[in-house]
Amino acid sequence: MNKKPYFLSLLVLLLASLACSVNINWPTTQVKTGPLVTEAVQIPVPDAEDVDLSLALGAGELTLNPNGEKGLVDGTVAYNVPDFKPVITVQNGNISLEQGNLNIEGIPKFDEEVENQWDLKLGSTPMTLRIKAGAYVGKYDLGGLSLKNLFISDGAADVQLDFSAPNLEEMGMLDYSTGASNVTLTNLANANFAALVFKSGAGNYTLDFSGEFQRDANVKIDAGLSTVHIIVPEGMNVKLIFEGGLTNVATTGNWEKLSDTSYVQVGEGPTLTITVNIGAGNLELSNP
Repeated sequence: MNKKPYFLSLLVLLLASLACSVNINWPTTQVKTGPLVTEAVQIPVPDAEDVDLSLALGAGELTLNPNGEKGLVDGTVAYNVPDFKPVITVQNGNISLEQGNLNIEGIPKFDEEVENQWDLKLGSTPMTLRIKAGAYVGKYDLGGLSLKNLFISDGAADVQLDFSAPNLEEMGMLDYSTGASNVTLTNLANANFAALVFKSGAGNYTLDFSGEFQRDANVKIDAGLSTVHIIVPEGMNVKLIFEGGLTNVATTGNWEKLSDTSYVQVGEGPTLTITVNIGAGNLELSNP
């Protein structure tokens, strides 16, 4: 398995440089990595009417795919820091899979590169899915699942999320909050959400609403100093309201500018209503 440096090292350097700049002597603790340990993860479907699954990790890689055949979750977790050993907690329909805590004082200093790779498959049980992560790489295919709600919160992230097939449930809320990141969300129409809220700091973000659009939906996007690219298929009925600061808005394809704050694409079927607030940066509206 190839070893890869993770965002954790960058955060450690950032904290250390900040401490120096303000003349604070932060203590450092040497953390020894050990041999790579690979553990199987198998979480059965709970006997509960409402299932709420939480996945939480700090630095590393998280890969999610559908078609899990061994219950609610199955896959592997590989790590070389003993404290990162994952912990599974089950309380009725509330299930959590969490990275173990790194129990040190001060800023961690690792003697080797950190390995923390989660490779998981999810079953088709109707559920609310919650993902909480720090500085990490996320690769998600959530197509064909039965997600009632989806909540994602992460820090400095590089994430690609795809709904490769229609969600089998009507999703109430899709809520994504991120820091300074690069995030691409693809085939969002397949998520079958009623409301989508996307909040971000500085970064580059793509929201692609391709897929099977089944009902009216509302989207709220709040971003800092960013480039936000919104893609909608031709023929989709879209209304967009822009509430931003020093932001350049560029349109290509079938988008029509009604005013400095209003853009539309005239189509048929359900209506997608998007409100965008960008502190400064670029807003790009296009078709695939």
